[in-house]
This record gives sequence, C-alpha cells and structure tokens, in this order.
Amino acid sequence: MNHPNPAIVAQSAVRPLHRWALWLLCVSYVIFGFVGRDPWRNSDVAAFGYMRELALGNTSWFSPTLAGLSPDIDGLLPYWLGAWAIRIAPDWISMEFAARLPFIVMLALTLAATWYSIYYLARQPGAQPVAFAFGGEAYPLDYARALGDAGLLALIASLGLAQLSHESTGYLTQLCFSSLLFFAASTIPHRRGLSAALGFVGLLGLSLSGAPTVSVLLGLGSALIASQSGMASPAKRTESGLILLVATLAAAGVAALLGLWHVNAVAPGGFKEIQSNFRLVLWFCWPAWPLALWTLWRWRRQIFTAQWNRHLLLPLWFWLVALAAMTTSRPADRALLLGLPALAALAAFALPTLRRSIAALIDWFTLIFFSISAITIWVIWIAVQTGFPPKPAANVARLAPSFVPSFSALEFGLALCATIAWCALVWWRASRNRDALWKSLILPASGATLGWILLMTLWLPMLNHGRSMAPQIKPLVTLIEDKSSCVGGYGLSRAQIAAISYYGNLTMVASRNADRCEWIITDADATPPVTEVWPNAQWEEVGGVARPTDRTDRLVVLHRRAR
Repeated sequence: MNHPNPAIVAQSAVRPLHRWALWLLCVSYVIFGFVGRDPWRNSDVAAFGYMRELALGNTSWFSPTLAGLSPDIDGLLPYWLGAWAIRIAPDWISMEFAARLPFIVMLALTLAATWYSIYYLARQPGAQPVAFAFGGEAYPLDYARALGDAGLLALIASLGLAQLSHESTGYLTQLCFSSLLFFAASTIPHRRGLSAALGFVGLLGLSLSGAPTVSVLLGLGSALIASQSGMASPAKRTESGLILLVATLAAAGVAALLGLWHVNAVAPGGFKEIQSNFRLVLWFCWPAWPLALWTLWRWRRQIFTAQWNRHLLLPLWFWLVALAAMTTSRPADRALLLGLPALAALAAFALPTLRRSIAALIDWFTLIFFSISAITIWVIWIAVQTGFPPKPAANVARLAPSFVPSFSALEFGLALCATIAWCALVWWRASRNRDALWKSLILPASGATLGWILLMTLWLPMLNHGRSMAPQIKPLVTLIEDKSSCVGGYGLSRAQIAAISYYGNLTMVASRNADRCEWIITDADATPPVTEVWPNAQWEEVGGVARPTDRTDRLVVLHRRAR
C-alpha cells in the first residue's frame, strides 16, 4: 500500500541558495584548518611521520615503518597519497603542507559528493512532494537542488566533522571514499557508467584505507537497495544491483590480494561505554541527528513500499553501518565520522515536513550558541593580547605559562571579516521571512564555519603551542650534540617519534635496539627505566623538556658515557 507523501512544498520554498555564497562557505570550511598550522598530536603527526619516511625512501611502500614500528591502522592509501604529494611538491612548499594537499582535495570531494547524492536521491519518485490541485508545487529539479543545498549545510554544521576532517589521516580518506560510494549508489539509476566507476573506486579506497569490512557491508547493502528501489523496470533494477555487487566483490578481491583483511573489531563494552557512545552521538552529530529522527518519523510509512524508497533506505543503511562500526572500533568517533554524509541526507528530507516552531527553535538555539562561542573566542584573544580582561589572560598564562602572544594582521583581518559576515547573516535571517527549505540550516552551517575560522586564525598560535609537538621537541633535540648518529627512542609513542624525526632531522631507532645508539630519548615516566633495561651501559642524563601545557609529560635525553 502506498501512503500519502508527507512533503508538501510550494515552488516559492525551493529558491536556490546563491552559488557564490555556498561556494564561499565550502571553500572557507575546507581551507581553514589545513593552512598555517603544525601537525597536531597524535594521529595527525604520526600519519605525517609515515608519509615522510615513505617520501624519503626510508621504508617499504607495502609495509611502512617508523623507527621499526608499524602503523596503528592497516590502510596504506593515506600514507601513499601523502608521500606522493611530498615527492612531487616543489621545494618551496613545506613537507607538512605538501602532505595535506591530497586531503584538502578529499574533503572537497566529500562535500561535492554529498550534495550530488542528496540531489539525485531527491529526484526519486518517492521523494517528490505532493502535487497541488491547482498547481504551484515545487518543480522536481528545483526541489532536488534545494534539498542538496540543505544536506550540504547539515554536513558542514555537524560539530564532529570539523577537526577530524582536517587531519591528514586515514579517517578522512575513509570519509571521502564512503561519500563516493554513497554518490554512486544514489545516482546509479541516472548514470550507470559513472556510478559503476565511482562505486568501485569508493569501495577499493575504503579497503585500502583500513576499512575493508565496512566497504563490503556498504557495498552489499547498496546493491540490495538498488535492486529493490525505484520506478524502473525489474530488469534495470536488477542490473543496477548487479553493478554494485560486482564492484563490491572486485574491491574485496583486491583487498584480499593485498592482505588487507584483518579482524580489528573489539567487543562492545558495557553500560558505561553505551552511555559514552550515546553522548558522543549527541554532540558529534548535532544538528543533523534530531532532523534525521524527524525524517524517519514523518516518512515512516514510505520506507518500505512496493518499490523500496532509496532516498530513505540508502542513507539509513550507511548510518546504521557507521553506528555498528562505532560500537566495535576504537576510537569510536573516527568510525562515526563515516556516517555523517548519510545523516545529513536524512536531515535534509526532514525540512519539507518541518514545523515552523521547530525551525524557529533551531534558529534561536544556533544564534545564541555560536554568537556566545564567537564572543568567547574574541574576548580570550583580546585578553591574551592586552591583558584585559585579566581573568581570561591569567587562565591562559596558567595553562600555557611559556606561551608568548603574537599579532598577525592577516589572521585578524580574516577573523574580523568572518565575524562581520556572521552578523550580516543573522540580520538577514531575522529581518526577512524567507521560506526557503534550507533556511533552518544556513545559521548552523555558517556558525560552525565561523567558529572554525576564528579558532584557526585568532587562536591558531595558542592551538599550535598546545597541540603541536614542536614547542617540546625543538628545544629537546638541541641537547643532542651529534645529530648524524642514530638516536634511540624508548617508551615513546609513534607521534613522538615522528615529531622527533621531523623537527630534529634525526634517524630514530626502535626501543628494542635503542641500546645500540649513543643517544636515547625516553619518556621520563617510562617503566621500567632505561637504566634497568640496559644496566651494563652507563647512561648520563643530559637534560629534559616538558610539554608546555602538561608538565607531567617530560622527555629526557640520555647519553652513553665512554667506558
């Protein structure tokens, strides 16, 4: 039985968002966070360390190591991409920024794939709004374009996307390739050739990025939904499903040939972990998750009909797989990242059925939340620069006692322009009663972008001081007199080894062979200490340096005394 469609949309409600405004928002969101900062701890700098080793030819491309340590994720593709970028980049581009260039492209691809996925899902017959008795309902293409804009805004507004999508790690490559697969499964009724190619690329990219199981689950589910949904003939639906099925099997075969199939899942935890995951979903997926729940409620009668509705089932399947991966993966937030494009798609389909009171509530909450956040960022920055107000300045001095503030006219100008643009947008939203579908998400997306820009401009020196390992490592390596010899690392993480190798230009040796070196860098709290591990060697402590924002995190340099 086919139930009435809950979407009642007039043509006046699908006016498009100005392309220049959408482009400016997307470019701002992508660029800020990749430019101007150091590699941050821990995953970001560790991944960069493996990329650098590959680019310099110090390790194997199929089993990369860093001071004898293998990566903590199985995927090789992110390291390859970063290493290739370092190799082909001109000398005037720093290594860390060159390694980020492919990831800038992948984040842009994620945003584009999400928009086009929702655009094509909205063109499905089951997603179309109700036809009015005397005309005036939304035109299909305009309706699809408006929902595409809304879904993209929902993705940008997601709080959990900001940091993880700007790290040069395998989690961003997984997000990008899952988005390409989402695009392929969404567009296969319209563009079979392109969908087949991008479906295979997405599935293979997921496997090469360390998520072969997720790749197969998404591929098989997409194939089943494609074979059962749409108004095409049964033969064409079967053909669509077979295309995605063959792409899934081919990608799984390549992953098997490369030895990428490993069971890394962990058993779901107890009640405390369930609570932790629940809280993670609440803030990580805001504001998309309440809109997605509203979609599932209002469209519940349309989920399973004679022909399955792809615009509901496909994003729902991608989101359920991400939730399952979250409960069986560590860290959980990295796995949840893969479900954000699908959740944004579900959120977009809530807007044609959203009540005016709920839309107003979203606007007011967003306005208050991001305005207060922006004011807080500005006040703390002014306090650091001038000493007034004194309490925020004292708090920063207590947390980072060695931080020396600096002023950049460029960063100040960019932050000021972003703030003025936010004020203008709030004025526009409050003074005009726009009825466009995307109106309820323009403030959340713009507010999230504003906060990210302010953090990456006004607070960038403070964030680099606190999150970069350079303030600790650079003075540490000056204690080593002979930098041409090997340096052993004992009790160090991959991130620490990567930072020492890069900032000190040192050849690091793994813990098990550290006694062969004349110099050792060790964690001051390493257990057992170096003197107990190699008691016959006479080690002399040359000095140590603590992390500026955590005095308990102290690294020590040891030198072997001559016998």
